[in-house]
Formats: sequence, C-alpha cells, structure tokens
Amino acid sequence: MFDRIAGRYDLLNRMLSFGRDQVWRKRLVRYLPPGEKLRLLDLATGTGDVAITLCDSSDRIESAVGIDMAEKMLNKAKEKIASHGRGDRIQVRTGNAMAIPFDDCSFDVSTIAFGVRNLSDVPAGLREMYRVLRPGGRMLILEFSLPPDRVVRAGYLLYFRHILPAIGGIISGDRQAYRYLNRTVETFPYGQEFCDLMEKAGFKDVKKHRLTFGIATIYEGTKAQS
Repeated sequence: MFDRIAGRYDLLNRMLSFGRDQVWRKRLVRYLPPGEKLRLLDLATGTGDVAITLCDSSDRIESAVGIDMAEKMLNKAKEKIASHGRGDRIQVRTGNAMAIPFDDCSFDVSTIAFGVRNLSDVPAGLREMYRVLRPGGRMLILEFSLPPDRVVRAGYLLYFRHILPAIGGIISGDRQAYRYLNRTVETFPYGQEFCDLMEKAGFKDVKKHRLTFGIATIYEGTKAQS
C-alpha cells in the first residue's frame, strides 16, 4: 500500500495535516537522550522525514539509519537525503521493524513516526525496539491519538473519517489507503494505554507528550541501565 502512494506521500502529509506533521517531527529533537555522537535508528522511515529532520536539527546525531519495507518509499528517501546533503550521516535500507537487522545495544536512540500502529504485533515490536537500544538509550514514538476534549474530538473525527479520505483518495488515486488511516488510528491504543504497553516491553521513565490538542502524541521511554 505504501509503495502505491509513495509518489504523493509527502505532498499529502503536508496538505492533510496543514503542515503540522513537520512541526511534530521537529518536536522530537527536544526528547533526544543526553550525550554526543548519538547513533539513531529510524524505523518505518518511509521517505526519511524523521532522520532528515533530526539530523538537520541536532549536531549531536553522528549517524542515522532508516529502515522500511517499502522500496519505493526508500527510493524517495534516498533522493531527499541527497538533496539535503546528508548522505554522509544518513543511510537507508530495507528492513522490518518486527525483526530489526542489527545487533543488541546498537543504538543510542530509536524513533518511529506514524508506523507503530502498522506493526503486526505491537508488544513484540516494542520488545524488538528495546533490544537494539544500548542501556540508557531512548525510544521516541510519534503517533496519532484522539483528542480528549469531546468537541475537538468530534470535529477531528468528522475530518478524519470523511474529508481526509476523500481528498487523499482523489490526489493519490488510492482511496483505500486513506480509508485505512482513520480505521487504524481509531482502534489503536493511545495515551496511558500505550504507555502501559511500553512499560511491559521493559521501558522505564515512560512519558507522553500531547501535540495539537491531542491529535498526535510523542511517547518516550528509556532502556534501563544494566
């Protein structure tokens, strides 16, 4: 599905979120772990937005690797990385977040933006993310959520269920892809329920940071020191 919409993916992200997706990604830099020469792993990297944004925003990231299963999305990522002049710091490769192709304790920080709800087994995926972090390393997850305010939520769901799928379908030529979005968001655990899943996977000091009235949330968790 993501390969089918790769050509219009970035355009639609900007349009349908009114540019908020870029603001949300930039917020991730606030929650990077302390230290220099950080090694970053970006899961479900898509067109590379998170890795590029973080490397543009922080000189503390020495290297970044993005993995994704969608080859056409990765081709877009490679083009963007080159245009940003980040080929020396960012690499992308085919990979599955459910079976991360790296050794234990390989990274200081791992990210996944709008991808964790697509995992076939979220608890197992979180344990895999925990595995590849060094002790003291940090996991940052950016994902859609539902606003707690009833009025805001009602307006949001109207847009999410009806307007967004219609516009996304027309521009991308793939209506099913944008109907999939709201269905997965509305059924996915968020807030404290998702924090509980992170804690069960082993993460400590789990926190949630609501963005734009709770439309999206950044979750952070740390791997315990051994």
